[in-house]
Amino acid sequence: MDFFGHLAFALIALSYLVRDIFYLRMLSVVACTAGIIYNYFVLPEPLWTPIFWNGVFMAVNIVQLFIIWQERRDIEFSEEQKEIYQMIFKNFSPLEFAKLMRLSKWLNVEEGATLITEKKETKFVYLIYNGEVSILINGKEVVRLKDGAFVGEMSFITGNLPSATVKTTKPTRVIAWSKEELRDLLRRNPAMESTMHATLGTDLSKKLAPSASVK
Repeated sequence: MDFFGHLAFALIALSYLVRDIFYLRMLSVVACTAGIIYNYFVLPEPLWTPIFWNGVFMAVNIVQLFIIWQERRDIEFSEEQKEIYQMIFKNFSPLEFAKLMRLSKWLNVEEGATLITEKKETKFVYLIYNGEVSILINGKEVVRLKDGAFVGEMSFITGNLPSATVKTTKPTRVIAWSKEELRDLLRRNPAMESTMHATLGTDLSKKLAPSASVK
């Protein structure tokens, strides 16, 4: 019976490492089951109080698992969305990614268009899906960014005005998020907010790498 006691606590400890809420709740159900078995058999008389509360926790998690399963069952992504999910947003759960996509706008931008102007408020954060943009500071090009790069993310994170101008150098397809709507979404989903900031941090690290095409 000691095995079930150790298993229950080990699964609870493991749950702290799990990011996906679906698997987190699955672990909780298994941990509660092990806890019920342990508290029923460990002593000559069952410990009904922990058995009862483990049963309550297990029931709550089973209901939530069913709700999440229904939500995920109805999620479908386009081929473009599947591509960027694997390329950029793989640390998000499918449900989190679906929420992010519901806020997005896909835009086809002509060559020479200005997405962001230095020192002027911008309402959007962009992700380059296909194409190329030029980053200019004081009118001088400092780098070009291509597929998979974010633009406008620093002003989104810091709340400051953009420090550079962003112009397309060829016809470019981008995904745009309203900063205000994105902040509201992340504020309501703290785990998603952490993942988003980590994703933006990874993007920034790539831009600062020696391999970036700085001019």
